[in-house]
Amino acid sequence: MSTDWLRNATLADGRRCDVGLADGSIAAVTAAETGGPGGVDLDGYVLLPSFVEPHAHLDKALTASRVENPAGDLLGAIRAMHAAAEGFTKADIARRADRALRIMLAHGTTAVRSHVDVGSSVGMRALEALAEVRAAWAGTVDVQLVALVGNPLAGQAGANLRDALRNGADIAGGCPHLDPEPDRAVGICLDAAADAGRPVDLHTDETLDPGRLTLATLADLVLRTGFPHGVTASHCVSLAVQPAAVQQRVCELVAEAGVAVVALPQTNLYLQGRDHPVGPPRGLTAVRPLQAAGALVAAGGDNLRDPFHPVGRGDPLEVAALMVTAGHLSPAAAVASVTAAPRAALGLPGVAVEPGAPADLVALRGEDLVAALAAADQDRLVWRAGRLVARTTVARTLHAPAPPEAP
Repeated sequence: MSTDWLRNATLADGRRCDVGLADGSIAAVTAAETGGPGGVDLDGYVLLPSFVEPHAHLDKALTASRVENPAGDLLGAIRAMHAAAEGFTKADIARRADRALRIMLAHGTTAVRSHVDVGSSVGMRALEALAEVRAAWAGTVDVQLVALVGNPLAGQAGANLRDALRNGADIAGGCPHLDPEPDRAVGICLDAAADAGRPVDLHTDETLDPGRLTLATLADLVLRTGFPHGVTASHCVSLAVQPAAVQQRVCELVAEAGVAVVALPQTNLYLQGRDHPVGPPRGLTAVRPLQAAGALVAAGGDNLRDPFHPVGRGDPLEVAALMVTAGHLSPAAAVASVTAAPRAALGLPGVAVEPGAPADLVALRGEDLVAALAAADQDRLVWRAGRLVARTTVARTLHAPAPPEAP
């Protein structure tokens, strides 16, 4: 068994180590031996588990210059995308999705869960396109597809969901909080997922209206029915504007039910709060109360340059930085929200820089974890199953005075 070595890497806990890779896994982690024979020199880099994107929209990616959202809010984006989607060909969707995955991989992401519109003006074209992209990227970036259907779920949308689960979708999805019968819609999604033997991932309460709280309905139904598959609730914005007692009760219910929550700070800070000209609330779920209750909270980028968020970068470090700034997490906890937490939410094997773990890794320029997160340097190396799959090298020239000598 041959071993490839990553030399002189700084780990998240500050240790400097040599990391050996063999047969797709981490074979050894030893104290750094500066100048050791062979391998990739990671002096000046922080080595972490690779990133996981728990909530993307690959079928919508890279359309911001083609699909405008003058209102800037959620309903404006939905209307704009529905109007434009009729003209999206299968080839166009596949090309944009492929380009989006290249952007994500270069930033260090090796697994992506993407919601994909099903029914309405796009029919099954987007699902068919992304299924082909998923197959093409297998072994480099794992892609999970969530069937995102419209409303009302009690009508054709519910039939579309079941059809999609039979024809390429991995996970049941939908937007129950926008349905005429929100609580019933949650049940329809769970029933479809249970019958297909699949997980469920719902757009949940993407609103600052405290009267919308289908997250509680979802957690309650999961507990009462014993739903046996993974359950994820994405967005959950209205949870943050509930009275403290209600918020705590729902957070505890979510934790008890094992529902994973995905916070999406980039898109929700952009879309939400536009009708509050004074003191606008943050468009972000109750991150810390959820964690205090024991719930799993991951974070994702959501939209990559589309009418829902025209300046998304596909970089998990930007998401993590917002989880520090807006979510008030520590830098280490914020990085965990884009590495360990989404792996758990997506049902993927855990990754740690320790022997026996899968060798899915990213090396970031920086002297320590905080510096790497803060700078978000594009200079990165990415490994999937021990194979180097992306490397970005940044050249920088500064015409500046020489730095002062160290004392």
